[in-house]
Amino acid sequence: MISAINVSLQYGKRVLFKDVNLKFVAGECYGIIGANGSGKSTFLKILGGEINPNKGEIVIEKRRRMSVLAQDQNAFNDMTAIECVIGGHEKLFKLLKEQETLYALGEDITDAQGIRLADIMNEFTALDGWEAEGNAASMLNGMKIPSDIQTKLMKDIDPKLKVKILLARALFGNPDILVMDEPTNNLDLAGVRWLENFLLDFKNTVIIVSHNRHFLNKVCTHICDVDYSQINMFVGNYDFWYETSQLILRQQKEANKKASDRAEELKSFIARFSANASKSKQATSRKKELEKLTIEDIKPSSRKYPYVNFEMERDLGNEVLAVENLTLDGFFKNVSFRLNKGERVAVLSENSQTASKFFDCLMGKIKPTSGTVTFGKTVNPSYLPSNNDSYFKGNKLSLVDWLKQYSTETHESFIRGWLGRMLFSGEEALKQVNVLSGGEKVRCMLAKTMLEKGNFLILDEPTNHLDLESITGLNDGMKKFKGVMMFATQDEEIMATVANRIMEINPSKFVDKMSTYGEYLG
Repeated sequence: MISAINVSLQYGKRVLFKDVNLKFVAGECYGIIGANGSGKSTFLKILGGEINPNKGEIVIEKRRRMSVLAQDQNAFNDMTAIECVIGGHEKLFKLLKEQETLYALGEDITDAQGIRLADIMNEFTALDGWEAEGNAASMLNGMKIPSDIQTKLMKDIDPKLKVKILLARALFGNPDILVMDEPTNNLDLAGVRWLENFLLDFKNTVIIVSHNRHFLNKVCTHICDVDYSQINMFVGNYDFWYETSQLILRQQKEANKKASDRAEELKSFIARFSANASKSKQATSRKKELEKLTIEDIKPSSRKYPYVNFEMERDLGNEVLAVENLTLDGFFKNVSFRLNKGERVAVLSENSQTASKFFDCLMGKIKPTSGTVTFGKTVNPSYLPSNNDSYFKGNKLSLVDWLKQYSTETHESFIRGWLGRMLFSGEEALKQVNVLSGGEKVRCMLAKTMLEKGNFLILDEPTNHLDLESITGLNDGMKKFKGVMMFATQDEEIMATVANRIMEINPSKFVDKMSTYGEYLG
């Protein structure tokens, strides 16, 4: 369907890709992963023809149409939502506009223009053009775009809805090759579910860059890892790639382990994974491919994962938290519940500010309109807020000195050890905290939270600004935590693998269910 042949790209001395050879075929979904700055989005631009490689070429089979998810929300401001969606099929849209122009001539149309109009109508019919508006409307309805919005100009539409419309544009008209960079960004859960179901039924080629592991696990049949200036393709979804890569890495570190033992361990792992076809579209053919894998087929990633491990300074007693009729006008009303040992609560809300305000009330950061919050005597809470500006803004301390503020042990080697867990080693530990990136600040906050050794954690959108490696490390740490936890996150994999209780908090509704995230969704 589409192939990259000996593709190389270099900026100055920096080599992004060297002699990349890949073939993407119909019926498969390929997830492109890699560290920040590795070139994932750049590779998509090469595939889409936006960037030319220094060497090599992209070859697309004849008569195959590619659709690329547009990132510029203002590119189609003068179109209605319906027109924007239909415009995703460029040929069809041009025929539609040309047809409208010729129809507008009325009796003044020339013979040549009449012949052209007849040709257009034939092509238009072949492309199912008469159903275009209905199909576009149906797609927007599926994404919960109200009918009155569909006829509005894009410039007058809320940015959150624009995201869905641009996604519908990319999907419209059954493209042969679908290329998408972070398609789930700013989508609500209903939108993500709709997209997952659409792609699971999609028969053509899909190539995706995404930080959403749950999404990658759900839809991907292959993972393409951008590493070592190469792009290595593996069968399976993200979880399978990650677990297998980590297995091989551990085996490489065990120098005395016999090769035959390593091969048997991998074989056993693959057999367990291939038996579970429900994680993606891995049916019989995918299972056979997995079973053919050997230890030489998988190269461990060079990327590093932060080590997140939340330890408790003291055990919890029987009484953890009691909340009675907690109300904050405009956000939630009469919220009451009790937390017990071992509970991990995912807090859902239509507006992320609602969860943040709720957590601030629990921690005494803001005063509620009414109600009470009572922690048990053995509880030592630790809070990671979604907005960490107050911890870093205007602060010129080094990372070492910044973290010392939150530690009873202040010896530099001890502090550097904790920073090393969060991938700040050597000179990196001496950077001023006011110049850190968003992801680096979150990793610092995670180090602070671990040092506090709380037995009750409140984590508000902890994955914000984090890359896949850091999110995976955080997910592992949350799963291992032995205390009580409340958290809000857009990362569905964390919700699916950590939560055993779900609370949905909104201004007019409070739902509290003892269930996993999967059970909650039904």
